[in-house]
Amino acid sequence: MTLALALVLDAILGEPRWLWSRLPHPVVAMGRAVEAMDRAWNRGGARRAKGAAAAALLVGAAAAVGWAVAFLGPVAEVVLAAILLAQRSLCDHVRAVAAALRVGEAEGRRAVAMIVGRDTAAMKGPDVARAAIESAAENLSDGVVAPAFWFAVAGLPGMMAYKALNTADSTIGYRTERHRDFGWAAARADDAANWIPARLTMLLIAAVAWVSLRNLGADARLHRSPNAGWPEAAMARALDVALAGPRSYEGAMADLPWVNGAGRRNPGPADIERGIGILWRVWALLAVAALCAALL
Repeated sequence: MTLALALVLDAILGEPRWLWSRLPHPVVAMGRAVEAMDRAWNRGGARRAKGAAAAALLVGAAAAVGWAVAFLGPVAEVVLAAILLAQRSLCDHVRAVAAALRVGEAEGRRAVAMIVGRDTAAMKGPDVARAAIESAAENLSDGVVAPAFWFAVAGLPGMMAYKALNTADSTIGYRTERHRDFGWAAARADDAANWIPARLTMLLIAAVAWVSLRNLGADARLHRSPNAGWPEAAMARALDVALAGPRSYEGAMADLPWVNGAGRRNPGPADIERGIGILWRVWALLAVAALCAALL
């Protein structure tokens, strides 16, 4: 019942600005802890070992906090679980891109720059819409399905541990000169933690959008990420658009393959809105499943 209530609470409240402008969000606090360890430990030799120790320390501390909060009772558990879910905030951020894009390409680029890490300065309207849809699909997995999955597996400690690991990957899990070794353990562990949730997200999107599973795996494997391609492949089919493809990172073009290359390559604000509708249908299916599991 805790997970079902947390899903509903997150959907209603999202991330109230009045609260998180005064207090550090738990994920922000995790990010600061990772940055502090990066500054202190990411130097000298044995960087992979140091990075693995940093990730293990963060995950262990987060799990301990989750256990302590769960010990306080069901109300505290529901509230923290809701805070760690990102359904409402994801939909709000993606919808803001659609609204901005309807005003103009420049506005769309500014809005999508808030939710993606690629270069946005030269994006055209379809590029903006594609980036928003990809972000919606990937973050549905990382921000909603995966935390819910790990709560179902290991309760609030499991959910906290997952969020800590995902935050570490988002902070240091890059193949840059600085983080290639120090962030290696966090990146590989995050890949493992998301393996099942990513494929579960694909199945959920396919279920609510009546997408055939035929060849979805082949499409997903075209993606450079071992996990992000699965929800993106399902979303691409659901909207009949091509996702992924060439894009620019730090001024360099990456000639990446298309996912669902036969789909339309000119998505727009209406496609973003349709994608948001799919996010909410997946949320509803998760909430119903959590409620049924609790009742049984």
